[in-house]
Amino acid sequence: MPRAFEAAPRAHARFGGLLYLFIIVAAGFAEAYVRDRMIVGGDPAASIRNIAASPGLWRVSIALELAVVVCALVLAVIEYRLLEPVDRTVALMALLTNGVSIGLEAVDKVLLLWVAAIVDAPTGVDASRDAFAGLVLKAHTMCFDVSLLIFGVVCLLLGRLLYRAGYFPRALGVAMQVSGVVYLVACAAALFLPRLADLLLPGILVVPLIGESSFCLWLLVKGVDEAGWRRRFDAASPLSPRARHRPRGGGQFGVVSDDLVDPDA
Repeated sequence: MPRAFEAAPRAHARFGGLLYLFIIVAAGFAEAYVRDRMIVGGDPAASIRNIAASPGLWRVSIALELAVVVCALVLAVIEYRLLEPVDRTVALMALLTNGVSIGLEAVDKVLLLWVAAIVDAPTGVDASRDAFAGLVLKAHTMCFDVSLLIFGVVCLLLGRLLYRAGYFPRALGVAMQVSGVVYLVACAAALFLPRLADLLLPGILVVPLIGESSFCLWLLVKGVDEAGWRRRFDAASPLSPRARHRPRGGGQFGVVSDDLVDPDA
């Protein structure tokens, strides 16, 4: 992928935008249309009845979200390649942190499949079964909140890189950083301050929806400023003439800090 990416960064950016659009639409359908309508807070028996009434829809939503996990992994790599020339260390931190968040999302989907298996079990109406299913659903909610909390850190890192890149609008960087702050506040409240969460959610999540959608649409429509990306890439590449003539030292792990490089030079 590295050489293919260097040959056509805009095409890869637009493919990333397409993946991002699928993630937003599929996750929105699964979470807002399916789960929020089927899961009744504080009433696992009602939740189980709702799922049992539409098991096919429940499983389709899980399948879509598993596809979201796969697409998110590919998108994370594309984002890393797009932003690596700005600051490789921060881009790698974003990639690894995103991997942790996506891994927790995958565990979350296993919990949802577990709920489906509980519903399908031929035990009839049973209070203990409903209580156990309620615990699994609670574990799903906590796992999802933790994954989104970690994704808030990813948004902060990506926002920093987008702001400094020079080949993306700085407004996108600001929007992603604001999204990250909102995710951190909302998920911390959901995990530790439920009364505050009741006041904030779900309305506050409109903010990151706007921020992420803006980044998604920019990737999909504009891609990336190839000339600006290539300037930063050539300046950051250790094989480039400019890199060989830069003074050594001053950067973490022996890499010259990007702050010393003028991307427009």
